[in-house]
Amino acid sequence: MADTIYALSSGGLPSGVAVIRISGPQTRSALERLCGSLPQPRQATLRLVRNRNNDVLDQGLVLYFPAPASFTGEDCAELQVHGGRAVIDAILAELSVIPGLKHAEAGEFSRRAFHNNKLDLVEIEGLADLIVAETEMQRRLAQEHSSGHLSALYQGWARRLVHARAMIEAELDFADEDDVPGSVAASIWVDMRALREAIDEHLAGAGTAEIIRDGLKIVIAGEPNAGKSSLLNHLARRDVAIVTDIAGTTRDVLSVDLSLAGFAVRLFDTAGLRSTDDVVEKEGVRRAYMTLEQADVILLLADAPGGFPVVGGPNATKPVIRVGTKIDRNGNLWDKADADVLISTITGEGIDRLIEQLKSHLPDLSGQTALSLPSRKRQVSCLKQARDAIDMSLAQSNRGLDIQAEYLRQAGDALGRITGRVDVEDLLDVIFSEFCIGK
Repeated sequence: MADTIYALSSGGLPSGVAVIRISGPQTRSALERLCGSLPQPRQATLRLVRNRNNDVLDQGLVLYFPAPASFTGEDCAELQVHGGRAVIDAILAELSVIPGLKHAEAGEFSRRAFHNNKLDLVEIEGLADLIVAETEMQRRLAQEHSSGHLSALYQGWARRLVHARAMIEAELDFADEDDVPGSVAASIWVDMRALREAIDEHLAGAGTAEIIRDGLKIVIAGEPNAGKSSLLNHLARRDVAIVTDIAGTTRDVLSVDLSLAGFAVRLFDTAGLRSTDDVVEKEGVRRAYMTLEQADVILLLADAPGGFPVVGGPNATKPVIRVGTKIDRNGNLWDKADADVLISTITGEGIDRLIEQLKSHLPDLSGQTALSLPSRKRQVSCLKQARDAIDMSLAQSNRGLDIQAEYLRQAGDALGRITGRVDVEDLLDVIFSEFCIGK
């Protein structure tokens, strides 16, 4: 980290204001070269930005954050200038010729914050999710992670494991001392069982976190011409899929992302489920069944009573909403018992009732002020490893305290890998590659 890095940290150009971030040991000299004297720490100061020939490039606010009180833990600065492409290109070009400066790579500012113990991996992943959050629930989940609340939970669990191991080591090494209890069972094993239950309860929220982060997957299925593409277009409020009276128009899986009650929802339109000799349509039907296997909720459509295809196999236990369509043509065909909801995409009748039924399949977070949930597969994997290691420790009571302590050490390491405090070098490139340049 001997180099000083710089990059445009704000959004796309042109814009009203653009922010250029600088971090590293040469930040101070770079500011002096561009802006003259150094501004007071953490005070926005209006300055002219000049090139090496003393020509004015722009005028804007300059902020200087001396180490370690900065985002990266290094000397850091921000230039808040006008967001014209020529302005930004000129300033970046001037920074590029200053010795010791280089353009930042994707996620490099956050990576430096991690290495300088300003953020852990859970906070950094939450920051990445916060940047791309599109729904209210995604924002709340990402905010919970980026603020350090989830990290604090894991660190508290890790401290309990360290205390348990310390008690075991004390009994093994100083069993003859009066102030060391003769048995650690009463003092730590009850707590380890409680910790195991707490991790299990925490893991139970992983499904909810996955829905919040990745969206509820709703697959529209049915026979050809049942109105699947029309429903997709109606809910998306735009023409996503081609709609014709010709059966088998949809050959591939189409998807659209929506926001429903603050949650992300991914809606899939699939090929009509039927036997066919058409090679292309046959592939579409195969993909439709593959998509059904990934569904959280299935919307099964039919335009006449008794027209609902059978959804069996691995999909038999999934929530299914039977939707009768095209009721504007002949609503008298349908009896209330024939379908869960009756709709018309032409008149809009029944769409509100359908949306209410979809909302009932969203996670119920009423009364929850915090969303301390594991949202990534690597977090879930590490938590399961920690839980299983505690299980093994509890099960080894007849093999000696040293064996039990080793399993507790493994549990602590698994928790440490979540926050990045233990053996995570191989994960760093993957995690920070998700960031945009300048973050």
